[in-house]
Amino acid sequence: MSLKDRLGEDIKSAMKAKDKIRLETVRSLKKALLEKEVAIRPSGQDSLTEEQEIELLAQQAKQRRDSIEQYRQAGRNDLADKEAQELAIIETYLPKQLSDEELSAILDEIVASVGATSPKDIGKVMGVAMKQLKGKAEGKKIQEIVKGKLGG
Repeated sequence: MSLKDRLGEDIKSAMKAKDKIRLETVRSLKKALLEKEVAIRPSGQDSLTEEQEIELLAQQAKQRRDSIEQYRQAGRNDLADKEAQELAIIETYLPKQLSDEELSAILDEIVASVGATSPKDIGKVMGVAMKQLKGKAEGKKIQEIVKGKLGG
């Protein structure tokens, strides 16, 4: 089942269940998906690839994480909680997130494969890591672990 179909089904079930937050969140995802599809049409592509869908979902999740952080700093826990609920819903569409141990092991392989040895090589490692781990781990966490490994 494509992501668009899955979102359509989830909109229907959220409407039946009168689950307002799920309905709003899934609708916003579908809207973002449709906008992205319209944006890529000029390049001759009708629908998004799985990789593009994951990228879109990861962007949506990142927006929610950033909002949560800003709302908490502003003392608006009510809004932060709503964003956290939306984030949890979005994460159900993303690939399973890697544990810190799995992430660390994969990053060890990437560090070895690019021959990184010092903090100067963080950029090289991050480029490969972000491509390989898109949607499977948060960029901030990847960067933290890479800096730890290379003494950044």
